[in-house]
Amino acid sequence: MATRATSRPVGTVTRGTTNPNRLRRMDRWIAATHGAELRRAADPLAIDLGYGAAPWTAVELLGRLRTVAPHARVVGVEIEPERVAAAKPYERDGLAFRHGGFEVPVPGRPLLIRAANVLRQYDEEQVAAVWRGLCARLAPAGAGSRGGLLVEGTCDEIGRRHVWVALGPEGPRTVTFATRLGSLERPSDLAERLPKALIHRNVPGEPVHAFLRDFDRAWAAAAPYAAYGARQRWLRTVRDLTADWPVVDGPARWRQGEVTLTWEALAPR
Repeated sequence: MATRATSRPVGTVTRGTTNPNRLRRMDRWIAATHGAELRRAADPLAIDLGYGAAPWTAVELLGRLRTVAPHARVVGVEIEPERVAAAKPYERDGLAFRHGGFEVPVPGRPLLIRAANVLRQYDEEQVAAVWRGLCARLAPAGAGSRGGLLVEGTCDEIGRRHVWVALGPEGPRTVTFATRLGSLERPSDLAERLPKALIHRNVPGEPVHAFLRDFDRAWAAAAPYAAYGARQRWLRTVRDLTADWPVVDGPARWRQGEVTLTWEALAPR
């Protein structure tokens, strides 16, 4: 992984597909779970890494973070120079755009790096090195702080289904599954949005496959709750999962169509 002094960006150009409001589920989770860290920081810097052909996700990230950390600032980083040039007119107080890649060409240590739909085009074998490089760029842990957060994952084109891994300076922490509940037939529908580190591991013998199997079984068992709406069925399903899986969040997040587990529970064997 290159250092900030490297002039050539690290990484390859993505398709750049993006849509307004596509990353709302990830952003809301970040604001809820990482907002206190951002609020306490002297310089709450967030990076939207690989924002794509249009700057919408960076613009939206700034707005959502400032609801919990009024002094947050966002730098959008793109490896394609033309995309950076196109985003420049959107710059304003707290929002800037830079040419770069996985080296994250900004001074200092960001408190947040969000990399959505970036690693999907890479080989699984490349993910660990990218994670290590990005985690090394995060603000370190200290007194009263767990340090910066890397959020890396994949969603569909309009943000109905999303799965992401959260990592700190020390490495992977959690995996979150998030969905628009009204669009869900069964929880394993989220398998197609697993991040690169997990998507090829959804096979018998791997923990993520066992989890999605159990998730579907719990969903089926909770079918009577569908009479009260998809949210009530989801709440019952996740509550039942907690008997066998290390779910780390609670009903406040479950009601948003989310469930978060420890990384160790789903990590590839």
